[in-house]
Amino acid sequence: MSTRSIVAVSAGLSTPSSTRLLAERLGAAAVDSLEIAGETANLEVVELRDLAHSITDAMLTGFAAGELADVLDRVAGADGLVLSTPIFASSYSGLFKSFLDVVDRDSLQSMPVALGATGGTSRHSLALEHSVRPVLTYLRADVVTTSVFAATDDWAGTGGGQVGDDGLAARIRRAGSELADRVAARPARRTVQDPFGDVPSFETLLGS
Repeated sequence: MSTRSIVAVSAGLSTPSSTRLLAERLGAAAVDSLEIAGETANLEVVELRDLAHSITDAMLTGFAAGELADVLDRVAGADGLVLSTPIFASSYSGLFKSFLDVVDRDSLQSMPVALGATGGTSRHSLALEHSVRPVLTYLRADVVTTSVFAATDDWAGTGGGQVGDDGLAARIRRAGSELADRVAARPARRTVQDPFGDVPSFETLLGS
């Protein structure tokens, strides 16, 4: 049985970042649910903050290089994605959207995706539905029903889901379970093909 791959992408700008923490917890919940179902799975967390300059370069040149190219390959080859963004002015961050702009849109077709977002107050929670979800729908991703918004108060006390069924931890478990169900229903991990993989090396050409 192949190992399933969950890639959690965080567009958080600060260090430490609640946006990254949310991405990690959503990804871990999906991995836990997959393992309960008898599937082996691993989780990789990507911080877009570290790739900001490379993302800008890719937007300007139309070509992703170095670590960004590797990340895009891992995203395209994942069995499931977690995408987490801070909410600014009732919408996703510019870094989050810029990353989606350099992702090959066909690579997200039918990809199981769980969405998360963070913000100062719960008043911004609907931004996930009216701003973030439509972008992924346009990219033809398979977005799970439950999206998770975490306000500042959600990380403390009972708001963090330690008590009750409607706290943050409960929402994370539900979204992670939904992502795991979508992943388990798909064929095994896709292999990303290198478009230049069949091109012979200079040594081969010169040798012949």
